[in-house]
Amino acid sequence: MNALDSVFWLLNFPAAHGYAMVFIAGFSILGLFVMSARGATVGGGLRQIREREGLLRAQDRPRGQVGGRVLRIFFRVLALVMLASLVIGILSLTGVPVTRAYIYDNGRPTTATTDGDWVTFTTAEGVEYTLESNFFTPAVYPDRDAYISTGEPVVVRYLPGHPQAFVIDSSQTPR
Repeated sequence: MNALDSVFWLLNFPAAHGYAMVFIAGFSILGLFVMSARGATVGGGLRQIREREGLLRAQDRPRGQVGGRVLRIFFRVLALVMLASLVIGILSLTGVPVTRAYIYDNGRPTTATTDGDWVTFTTAEGVEYTLESNFFTPAVYPDRDAYISTGEPVVVRYLPGHPQAFVIDSSQTPR
Protein backbone atom coordinates (compact mmCIF):
# COMPACT_ATOMS: atom_id res chain seq x y z
CA MET A 1 0.00 0.00 0.00
CA ASN A 2 1.39 3.34 -1.07
CA ALA A 3 1.34 6.28 1.40
CA LEU A 4 0.44 8.72 -1.37
CA ASP A 5 -2.47 6.46 -2.36
CA SER A 6 -3.70 6.66 1.24
CA VAL A 7 -3.53 10.46 1.20
CA PHE A 8 -5.52 10.65 -2.04
CA TRP A 9 -7.99 8.09 -0.71
CA LEU A 10 -8.62 10.37 2.29
CA LEU A 11 -8.87 13.46 0.09
CA ASN A 12 -11.23 11.65 -2.26
CA PHE A 13 -14.04 11.44 0.31
CA PRO A 14 -14.79 15.18 0.43
CA ALA A 15 -14.12 15.41 -3.31
CA ALA A 16 -16.57 12.61 -4.11
CA HIS A 17 -19.22 14.06 -1.77
CA GLY A 18 -18.70 17.73 -2.64
CA TYR A 19 -22.30 18.90 -2.25
CA ALA A 20 -22.73 17.36 1.19
CA MET A 21 -19.27 18.48 2.33
CA VAL A 22 -19.97 22.10 1.47
CA PHE A 23 -23.05 22.11 3.70
CA ILE A 24 -21.64 19.99 6.53
CA ALA A 25 -18.35 21.89 6.70
CA GLY A 26 -19.96 25.27 6.10
CA PHE A 27 -22.34 24.93 9.02
CA SER A 28 -19.92 23.24 11.42
CA ILE A 29 -16.82 25.44 11.01
CA LEU A 30 -18.22 28.41 12.90
CA GLY A 31 -19.24 26.28 15.88
CA LEU A 32 -15.91 24.47 15.95
CA PHE A 33 -13.95 27.72 15.92
CA VAL A 34 -16.15 29.06 18.73
CA MET A 35 -15.57 25.90 20.75
CA SER A 36 -11.81 26.27 20.26
CA ALA A 37 -11.79 29.82 21.67
CA ARG A 38 -9.99 30.46 24.92
CA GLY A 39 -13.08 31.12 27.07
CA ALA A 40 -15.10 28.22 25.67
CA THR A 41 -14.27 25.82 28.51
CA VAL A 42 -16.81 25.19 31.24
CA GLY A 43 -16.77 28.04 33.75
CA GLY A 44 -14.18 29.98 31.76
CA GLY A 45 -16.27 33.11 31.39
CA LEU A 46 -17.30 33.16 35.06
CA ARG A 47 -13.67 32.64 36.11
CA GLN A 48 -12.57 35.63 34.00
CA ILE A 49 -15.23 37.85 35.62
CA ARG A 50 -14.20 36.74 39.12
CA GLU A 51 -10.53 37.43 38.35
CA ARG A 52 -11.35 40.88 36.96
CA GLU A 53 -13.49 41.80 39.96
CA GLY A 54 -10.87 40.52 42.40
CA LEU A 55 -13.16 37.84 43.84
CA LEU A 56 -10.84 34.98 42.91
CA ARG A 57 -7.75 34.62 45.06
CA ALA A 58 -4.49 33.36 43.60
CA GLN A 59 -4.64 30.09 45.56
CA ASP A 60 -8.22 29.46 44.37
CA ARG A 61 -7.21 29.84 40.77
CA PRO A 62 -7.37 26.51 38.91
CA ARG A 63 -3.98 25.13 37.92
CA GLY A 64 -2.97 22.78 35.15
CA GLN A 65 -6.09 22.88 32.99
CA VAL A 66 -4.75 20.25 30.64
CA GLY A 67 -8.20 18.92 29.76
CA GLY A 68 -9.42 22.30 28.55
CA ARG A 69 -6.31 22.87 26.46
CA VAL A 70 -6.51 19.43 24.89
CA LEU A 71 -10.18 19.99 24.09
CA ARG A 72 -9.45 23.39 22.49
CA ILE A 73 -6.64 21.88 20.39
CA PHE A 74 -8.94 19.03 19.34
CA PHE A 75 -11.64 21.50 18.21
CA ARG A 76 -9.07 23.60 16.33
CA VAL A 77 -7.75 20.55 14.46
CA LEU A 78 -11.31 19.45 13.68
CA ALA A 79 -12.15 22.97 12.44
CA LEU A 80 -9.12 22.94 10.13
CA VAL A 81 -10.14 19.51 8.77
CA MET A 82 -13.64 20.87 8.09
CA LEU A 83 -12.16 23.95 6.41
CA ALA A 84 -10.05 21.73 4.15
CA SER A 85 -13.14 19.61 3.39
CA LEU A 86 -15.05 22.77 2.49
CA VAL A 87 -12.34 23.89 0.07
CA ILE A 88 -12.06 20.43 -1.52
CA GLY A 89 -15.85 20.19 -1.80
CA ILE A 90 -16.14 23.59 -3.50
CA LEU A 91 -13.33 22.77 -5.91
CA SER A 92 -14.94 19.43 -6.73
CA LEU A 93 -18.33 21.05 -7.33
CA THR A 94 -16.81 23.55 -9.74
CA GLY A 95 -15.25 20.78 -11.82
CA VAL A 96 -11.66 20.83 -10.58
CA PRO A 97 -10.33 17.24 -10.56
CA VAL A 98 -8.88 17.40 -7.04
CA THR A 99 -8.19 13.66 -6.79
CA ARG A 100 -9.48 12.32 -10.10
CA ALA A 101 -6.27 12.88 -12.12
CA TYR A 102 -4.12 11.02 -9.58
CA ILE A 103 -6.54 8.10 -9.42
CA TYR A 104 -6.73 8.01 -13.22
CA ASP A 105 -2.93 8.00 -13.60
CA ASN A 106 -2.20 5.50 -10.81
CA GLY A 107 -5.37 3.40 -10.81
CA ARG A 108 -5.79 -0.19 -11.90
CA PRO A 109 -8.34 -0.56 -14.75
CA THR A 110 -11.26 -2.98 -14.64
CA THR A 111 -14.72 -3.20 -16.20
CA ALA A 112 -17.79 -2.07 -14.35
CA THR A 113 -21.53 -1.62 -14.76
CA THR A 114 -23.58 1.42 -13.84
CA ASP A 115 -27.02 1.58 -12.32
CA GLY A 116 -28.10 5.17 -11.89
CA ASP A 117 -25.63 6.79 -9.52
CA TRP A 118 -24.10 3.44 -8.52
CA VAL A 119 -21.06 1.76 -10.06
CA THR A 120 -20.33 -1.94 -9.52
CA PHE A 121 -16.92 -3.42 -10.25
CA THR A 122 -14.75 -6.32 -9.14
CA THR A 123 -11.14 -5.76 -8.10
CA ALA A 124 -8.20 -7.95 -9.15
CA GLU A 125 -8.45 -9.66 -5.74
CA GLY A 126 -12.02 -10.74 -6.53
CA VAL A 127 -13.84 -8.36 -4.18
CA GLU A 128 -16.95 -6.72 -5.62
CA TYR A 129 -17.64 -3.07 -4.81
CA THR A 130 -20.80 -1.07 -5.41
CA LEU A 131 -19.99 2.60 -4.90
CA GLU A 132 -21.77 5.88 -5.54
CA SER A 133 -20.86 8.24 -8.34
CA ASN A 134 -22.65 11.33 -7.09
CA PHE A 135 -24.68 13.44 -9.56
CA PHE A 136 -23.11 16.71 -8.38
CA THR A 137 -19.52 15.41 -8.26
CA PRO A 138 -19.41 12.49 -10.69
CA ALA A 139 -16.43 10.14 -10.57
CA VAL A 140 -15.69 10.60 -14.27
CA TYR A 141 -12.29 11.58 -15.69
CA PRO A 142 -10.79 13.00 -18.00
CA ASP A 143 -14.07 14.31 -19.50
CA ARG A 144 -16.22 15.11 -16.48
CA ASP A 145 -19.24 15.93 -18.66
CA ALA A 146 -19.25 12.56 -20.48
CA TYR A 147 -22.66 10.94 -20.50
CA ILE A 148 -22.68 7.50 -18.88
CA SER A 149 -25.97 5.67 -19.41
CA THR A 150 -27.34 3.17 -16.93
CA GLY A 151 -26.45 -0.45 -17.55
CA GLU A 152 -23.66 0.43 -19.96
CA PRO A 153 -20.33 -1.34 -19.32
CA VAL A 154 -17.59 1.15 -18.49
CA VAL A 155 -13.92 1.05 -17.57
CA VAL A 156 -13.15 2.01 -13.98
CA ARG A 157 -9.73 2.87 -12.56
CA TYR A 158 -9.31 2.34 -8.81
CA LEU A 159 -6.42 2.63 -6.39
CA PRO A 160 -5.21 -0.92 -5.65
CA GLY A 161 -4.92 -0.40 -1.88
CA HIS A 162 -8.11 1.66 -1.62
CA PRO A 163 -10.73 0.58 -4.21
CA GLN A 164 -13.23 3.08 -2.77
CA ALA A 165 -11.22 5.76 -4.59
CA PHE A 166 -12.17 5.23 -8.24
CA VAL A 167 -12.92 7.09 -11.48
CA ILE A 168 -14.87 6.10 -14.55
CA ASP A 169 -12.51 6.33 -17.51
CA SER A 170 -14.43 8.52 -19.97
CA SER A 171 -11.79 8.05 -22.68
CA GLN A 172 -12.82 4.40 -23.01
CA THR A 173 -16.60 4.75 -22.98
CA PRO A 174 -18.67 4.42 -26.16
CA ARG A 175 -19.79 7.80 -27.45
